[in-house]
Amino acid sequence: MTTTPELLRESQIAAWNDIADVIVIGYGIAGACAALEARRAGADVLVIERASGGGGASALSAGIFYLGGGTAVQKAVGYDDTPEDMFKFLMASTGAPDARMVRRFCDDAAAHFDWLEAQGVPFERTYYKDKAVIAPTSDCLASTGNEKAWPYYTFAKPVPRGHKVAKEGDGGGALAMNALIARCADEGVRVATDSQVTALVRDDAGRIMGVRVRQTSGPVHLRARRGVILAAGGFGMNKELMRQYAPRLPETAEALGIPHNDGAALMLGLSAGAATQAMGGTIATSSFYPPGELIKGIVVNKRGERFVAEDSYHGRTAEHIAEQPDAAAWLILDSEIFAYPQIQHRLVDGWDTVAEMEVGLKLPPGSLQKTMAEYNTAAAQGRDPLWNKHPDWVKPLDKGPYAAFDLSYTSSTYRYLTLGGIRTTAESEVIGEDGLIIPGFYAAGACVSSIPQDGKGYASGLSLGPGSYYGRVAGINAARATLNS
Repeated sequence: MTTTPELLRESQIAAWNDIADVIVIGYGIAGACAALEARRAGADVLVIERASGGGGASALSAGIFYLGGGTAVQKAVGYDDTPEDMFKFLMASTGAPDARMVRRFCDDAAAHFDWLEAQGVPFERTYYKDKAVIAPTSDCLASTGNEKAWPYYTFAKPVPRGHKVAKEGDGGGALAMNALIARCADEGVRVATDSQVTALVRDDAGRIMGVRVRQTSGPVHLRARRGVILAAGGFGMNKELMRQYAPRLPETAEALGIPHNDGAALMLGLSAGAATQAMGGTIATSSFYPPGELIKGIVVNKRGERFVAEDSYHGRTAEHIAEQPDAAAWLILDSEIFAYPQIQHRLVDGWDTVAEMEVGLKLPPGSLQKTMAEYNTAAAQGRDPLWNKHPDWVKPLDKGPYAAFDLSYTSSTYRYLTLGGIRTTAESEVIGEDGLIIPGFYAAGACVSSIPQDGKGYASGLSLGPGSYYGRVAGINAARATLNS
């Protein structure tokens, strides 16, 4: 669904095929959490899911939740975190426009972890100390953002906040979704699968109070007595929308997610007059680490210049690479730290001298030699005055021979998620283009723009963390909303 669907009027509906207090569109992490909380608030809840079962893109994820403020895991492994430090870091790093949304999330993050665990989502009381995109072990806590990167460590004490579901390596998202879906079933949440919402229904007062659904047997109309919650994913699989909203993202990048992340949720929101924000925001990644020793190398562009601190979160580095001429970059290593990146990047070649490497990479004469000389001089003193890479990752690159890996978008597979979407309040209410709340309409998850605005400010877990939390907020508020006539 790329075109904006019709917004139906209540008078156009001859008869309702079913009625619920709260209708939830989508059964990923946000939808499941919304449905469960609405049901617990006493509402009759009906979930509408396009696929043949729940899970969505959340079930394909690593299962990392960005949470802090003193979670049970942080305390167990010896990290002292506060909601205030978490708030300061997220406000400084993510570009979030709504401080109230960030504040609420940070204040409730530790309790939200407890809630997730109480639903059967498994977490260990362990810490993964090495540098990795996804911990290969079942360890829970890890640094998954830019907390230790300059300038963010000057705003708040750097503390790890990525909480991974207890599963070795990738795939923890499925465990989380299985637990939440089972709890929804136990508590009486109704679910209609193989069903796609094709239009919203609004009453004469401007309230969203129903949906039109396409099923194999034909269209049906479902009424929501209290509210409709939109939680049906992002738009990364829709190339037309990506060209429209994120034209700077190189065409060679590939979307992460499921086929239903095609923008249908966004289009439904737009049909109701919803405002959007951060529509060009994406988080792309093709990390050059692990192994962590590679962070001691430097990354240069076609001008032979460094442009980012190499110890930045991999999404931040990827965003900076996308901004370079031809989205091209190389990782430069000496023999002391040479290793192959775990994620496949092409080894260009090896050279005995920096001058030969400069020629081999077709960089401007003298450019790489100048960059390396300046970096090595400062690194010998344990400093990086240009980009303030943490001293733990600073060393002179003076042990030839030298090697270069191609990190360019045209040479490596960069995969991305969209971060832009519908604008909501800290109560998960959908905001209209006129700045007013659209009554009866709530949204959460990947179809909204919540805290991270782009890849430079993203941290792993800032999709599942806020998505699950604000899904809960949407469910509670929809269940408590005034009955429509």
